[in-house]
Amino acid sequence: MLKKPVEAVLFDMDGLLIDTEAVYIDALQDAARDLEIEINLAFCHSMIGISGRECDVMIQNFYGPDFRIDHFRERFSGHAKRRLESHLPVKPGVVEMLDFLAGRDLRLAVATGSGRITAERHLGRAGLLDRFAAVATRDDVENAKPAPDVYLEAARRLGVAPERCIAFEDSNVGLTAAHAAGTMAFMVPDILPPLPEVRAKCLRVFDDLHAARLMLEETL
Repeated sequence: MLKKPVEAVLFDMDGLLIDTEAVYIDALQDAARDLEIEINLAFCHSMIGISGRECDVMIQNFYGPDFRIDHFRERFSGHAKRRLESHLPVKPGVVEMLDFLAGRDLRLAVATGSGRITAERHLGRAGLLDRFAAVATRDDVENAKPAPDVYLEAARRLGVAPERCIAFEDSNVGLTAAHAAGTMAFMVPDILPPLPEVRAKCLRVFDDLHAARLMLEETL
């Protein structure tokens, strides 16, 4: 299952560690209702795993050059913030996975498409920030996922070669990035199942991080 000795484990954040993707989709729909425009679920799903900056470009292109993306972003951010302030759930199996990996003396990092302020705020509020030796964000790299940059940066910050890293992702975009970086990539789908071409890049697909941990207990 594992191709090389493992020295580190890299995690996406949204939809894998913290259950934020569904919140963001609800906030997109809330913002659209505020502005009395239509936004379909398929378009919302197409932005899963995409960084905020790239989502803004997609939304601008979808609605046209006259669309006030700044107004939409303000509404979206307000709705998302209110929802996440009231409830910021950690995904099932996260704490158990981190405890297990800490016992194996492996280096841990986050590789997220979110910006640094958002990432550190969410990880801190969820009680997870101190569990990681490094956090690599969209702000730290030139190219967002599906480019491999943020995974390469996370591995660099740990001082570990990417091919000696396991990566866990929940999205097609993120798994593509992790695979392109040369990591041993596993998927724990959140909202959307893996596309066939993405499944081919996964070493394995798990229902949740509990199942992933059980595999690692047998192989590490």
